Amino acid sequence: MKILMVASEAVPFAKTGGLADMVSALSLVLARLGHEVRMVIPRYYGINKTELEQLEGPLGVPVGGHEEWSAVYTTNLRGSPPENPITVYFIDHEQFFGRDGIYGVPSEPDFLDNPRRFTFFSRAAFQLCRKLSWYPDVLHAHDWPTALVPVFLKYGERTGGFAKTISVLTIHNLGYQGIYSKDNYYYANLGWDVFYWAGFDDWNMMNILKAGINSADKLNTVSPTYAAETQTQAHGFRLDGVLRFRSEDYIGILNGIDTTVWNPQNDTYLWDPKQQIAIAPPYSRQDMKGKWKAKEALQREFNLPVDPDTPVIGMVTRLTEQKGVGELFGPAYGSAWSICNDMKLQLVLIGSGDAWCENEIKSLAYRLSNFKAHVGYSEKESHLIEAGSDFFLMPSRYEPSGLNQMYSLTYGTLPIVRNTGGLADTVVKFNQDTGEGTGFMFDDLTPRAIYDTVGWAVWAYYERRSQIEKMRLTGMEQDFSWEKSAQQYLELYKKGLTSV
Repeated sequence: MKILMVASEAVPFAKTGGLADMVSALSLVLARLGHEVRMVIPRYYGINKTELEQLEGPLGVPVGGHEEWSAVYTTNLRGSPPENPITVYFIDHEQFFGRDGIYGVPSEPDFLDNPRRFTFFSRAAFQLCRKLSWYPDVLHAHDWPTALVPVFLKYGERTGGFAKTISVLTIHNLGYQGIYSKDNYYYANLGWDVFYWAGFDDWNMMNILKAGINSADKLNTVSPTYAAETQTQAHGFRLDGVLRFRSEDYIGILNGIDTTVWNPQNDTYLWDPKQQIAIAPPYSRQDMKGKWKAKEALQREFNLPVDPDTPVIGMVTRLTEQKGVGELFGPAYGSAWSICNDMKLQLVLIGSGDAWCENEIKSLAYRLSNFKAHVGYSEKESHLIEAGSDFFLMPSRYEPSGLNQMYSLTYGTLPIVRNTGGLADTVVKFNQDTGEGTGFMFDDLTPRAIYDTVGWAVWAYYERRSQIEKMRLTGMEQDFSWEKSAQQYLELYKKGLTSV
C-alpha cells in the first residue's frame, strides 16, 4: 500500500506528546513490512531547514478564496529501512509555522490563527501529492489539526488521482477538538452546505475534529478501553453520540513503543560507547545490575541521597488537568506533600505545563528534601527516570493510550496508575496474595486514592520485596513493540479500501 501520514508533529522533528512518537514509530514498522510510507508535517521554526533538501518550485495551496504559497523540504526518517526509506516532507510557510511553539506558547497557549494554520496544512497535503504525482491509497490523519484531511477528501478531493484513496483518522486525545469561531470556516474554501453535512456546527462554533469524525472512512483511537470510554457521556467530551453513530467504523488499537529507542539493553541515552556515554550499563531480565546503577545515577542527577534501599518514584508528565496534577499537586489539597512527608521514599519529576503547577512544584521541591523536579523536558532525563526509578506514577484523569507505563514495564519499573484507558489495557493490578501483576492501580481520582496507592506500593517495596522483584521481571516480559498494532492498522486500511 501507499500510505501518507499527515500529522502536526513527528519525532525527531517536532514533539509535544505521544502523537509524535506514534506517527514515526508506526510509519517505520509499516515500511519494514514493505509498504510505501511517506510523511508530511509543517516546518516549524525549530526544524533547521539547512539540514533538509528543498524541492524545486513553490507549492500553491488554495485557501480563503486565494492561493497561499509555500516551499517544501524533504529528508528521510531516521531508522527507516535503506531499501524502503520513508520520505518526510515539510511544508514551509513562514507566516503560519515560522514561530516558536507548535500549537501555542506560554503567553498564547492556543494560537489565534490555529484553525487557519492547520486548514492550510491539511489542504497542502493534497497539493503536495499532485506536485509529486504520487497518490496514496491511504491518507492517515491524526487528531484535530489534520482532521480536515478526511473532510477535504470526501467533499471535493476524491477525484482524479484520489478517486480510490481512503481516509483514516486516529483520535489521540478526544479532549482536544479544535473548536473555534465559525468565522474561520471560509478559509477551507468549502460551501456552507458542507459545514452542516460534515457536522462542523457545535453550538454556533466550528468543531474541526467532529467534522473529521463524520467524514473519515475509518476511525480509530489508541487503545481498546479508550475506544469504549469515548462512547460514553463520562469520557466522550460531547462527541460520544457521534462516535456511537460511527461505531461500526471505529476501533481501538493500542499504541506500541519503539523498542529500538526504549530498550534497557541498548539505550543510547544511558550507554553509548561511540559517544563515551556511560550513565548506566545495559541490563536485562537475566542481569539487572545496570538498573541499580541507573538508580544511583538518577539520585545523583537530581541531587538526592544515594540510597539503594529507598524506593524512587518517577514522573515524566505534562502538567495539565488531564494528568491528575490537581489531585497530586494542588495547593492545600494535593497529596504530594503528604506522600513525601509521611513515607520513606524519593520522588523525582520532569515536566512542564500549567503555570500554577510549575510554580507549586518548584515550591514543593524547595521545601521537601526528598522531592526533586526539573521544569521542562529532557529526553536523556526521561530515559534515566524510566531506568532508575522503582515506580512510575501516572494518576491520569483519562489516558487514551499512555506510553510511559509501557516504557516503565520494559525497564522493570512498576507503574502506579489510575484504572482508565490504555493504562487499564497494559497494567495488571498487583495481587498481594499471589504476587501476580505488573503494577498498582486505583479507580477514583482523589488525593486520598493517590496517597493510599503510593503507600501500598511503598509498603510492598519494604515488606514484599520478593514479589516486587517478580513483578519487575513479569513487566519486562511484556511485548509492547509496534508489530502487532501495525497489523491491526493494515487490517483497518484494507477494510476501508474495500468500501471505496
